[in-house]
Amino acid sequence: MTTVDVPHSSRSAVLRISAVIPETADACSVVFEVPEELRERFAYQCGQFLTLRIPSELTGSVARCYSLASSPHTDDRPKVTVKRTAGGYASNWVCDNLRAGDTLEVLPPSGTFTVKDFDENLLLFAAGSGITPVISILKSALDRGNGRVVLVYANRDPESVIFAGELRELAAKHPQRLTIVHWLETLQGLPNAEALARLAAPYADHRAYMCGPKPFMDGVHDALAQLGLPRNRTHAEVFNSLSGDPFSTDSPVEVSDEEAADAATVEVELDGQVHNLRWPRRQTLVDLMLSKGIDVPYSCQEGECGSCACTVVSGKVEMDSCEILDPEDIEAGYILGCQAHPVTDHLKIQF
Repeated sequence: MTTVDVPHSSRSAVLRISAVIPETADACSVVFEVPEELRERFAYQCGQFLTLRIPSELTGSVARCYSLASSPHTDDRPKVTVKRTAGGYASNWVCDNLRAGDTLEVLPPSGTFTVKDFDENLLLFAAGSGITPVISILKSALDRGNGRVVLVYANRDPESVIFAGELRELAAKHPQRLTIVHWLETLQGLPNAEALARLAAPYADHRAYMCGPKPFMDGVHDALAQLGLPRNRTHAEVFNSLSGDPFSTDSPVEVSDEEAADAATVEVELDGQVHNLRWPRRQTLVDLMLSKGIDVPYSCQEGECGSCACTVVSGKVEMDSCEILDPEDIEAGYILGCQAHPVTDHLKIQF
């Protein structure tokens, strides 16, 4: 039995597992119990993820982000789904070891792969375990909105289709609103941009969401570009393995008097509130906001998860790392708060 009693961070919590559900031969879902006193902290939006602290004999632990496949609108408890990856320590450990009644240390929900308007028509693309955040969005949109939802779902073969039964039930329950197109590699080969563009052509006016391996995502991006879908109507979720430890309680960067005197000024808008702050050049935006007691969204602090993505309205920053952002994102002003340092003396940023 896996038992954790005390969290390693003031941000994390220990949650009990209520069920482990086999989904396919190489994927399982983990359902968590959230006690009443943690309900507010663990409230989530569809498309977000949880960060789990996985025990490791070699390093003590590793941190991994897994998307929530449950919907906050239709499911009683949060559920993440994990698919084994070749040589993947954490995914194999979860599938091999976790049982109902075990406990794990978990960070609160995070992520920006979410939907603002459930009444919009949605075009969803998923491949393999990329279905996990996508089905959360799909279920939420069907329950809360009135738009059409189209899902293009690619897998190796019929046995690899995660949530096959649940998708059949949803299609039967919402025949006028939900369209599901399955792409099976054993029958159709690997999907390419031209084929995906043909599938998506009737829905080129929808808002698009995608999640899956990089070659699949590249093909979807190319397909939507061929159809002229604006970049601001396309949203992608990227799976990354964290190299740092978001469960650590590192001390904040100390700022000297000289650095404080040279600090930039920044106006940060978060959740409808505006914060006017002095921003030392050596601090990241996330570190600055945390030092001021502001509940800024973040998870990994390594530039690998996108939880702290925000927009520069005016001014300029430099980033230590920004590999998960597309060039179009950077051109549109998106930055990673955990990697950003001020360049100009005055800035305005929105979360």
